[in-house]
Amino acid sequence: MAVGTAQPSAEQLAAVPHYFIADREVSDDYNAGRFEAEALVLLDRLFGEHDYVLAVGGSGLYVDALCRGFDALPPTDPALRGRLEARLRDEGLGTLLEELRRLDPIYYESVDRDNPARVVRAVEVCLQTGRPYSEQRSGESRERPFRIVKIGIETPREELYERIDCRVDGMLEAGLEEEARRLYPLRGLNALMTVGYREMFEYFDGKIPYEEAVRLIKRNSRRYAKRQMTWFRRDADIAWMKRDEIKKMKIFCESFAD
Repeated sequence: MAVGTAQPSAEQLAAVPHYFIADREVSDDYNAGRFEAEALVLLDRLFGEHDYVLAVGGSGLYVDALCRGFDALPPTDPALRGRLEARLRDEGLGTLLEELRRLDPIYYESVDRDNPARVVRAVEVCLQTGRPYSEQRSGESRERPFRIVKIGIETPREELYERIDCRVDGMLEAGLEEEARRLYPLRGLNALMTVGYREMFEYFDGKIPYEEAVRLIKRNSRRYAKRQMTWFRRDADIAWMKRDEIKKMKIFCESFAD
């Protein structure tokens, strides 16, 4: 999934050690809880060697799992997950959203409806436990053995959207269609229910023309970026900087450490 996930280039990977990049199979069952546990083990080792470690990413759920902790939810039930994913393929996301609305109207109002994996997981937890998913998310932060400073990059919306469109064009030139075709037999996996792959799969299925797939990838990427900003704006701990101010980050971190 190197193209569709905008994996760092070989030069970037060689310039500084990276972690959690292309380190597992696309078919592996993975979630924010597992990421939290693995990342904390890694950080314990890295902080024995370095004063600072950078965590860079866009998924608000995974950022919160690392910085605040993730609630202990029941592990995936393979049989139930299989049934729910079959329903997703056969009946569409709307049916599962309606079930989520019935099982947990509170979480239904806030769930990312462009992320089928989140909807499936919430319905799964409700059915497994007999309790609403929202009741099992405490939102309480866990203490970490390190200090955290969060820096957000602020970009004017027009410039951001232009960069997104250019990025999609670059991904297509880098072989997104070919990569998606190789992954097409696995299209039911959670990891592939994401922007870029979903639209390409609809094109392969003959549901939309190629030009429409490209338009939807750009539109849905912009929508995802907007949701990201909404998520991160609620975090009062983030220090927002314009892109040309990022050079101040080193000074900021040093003053924070002092």
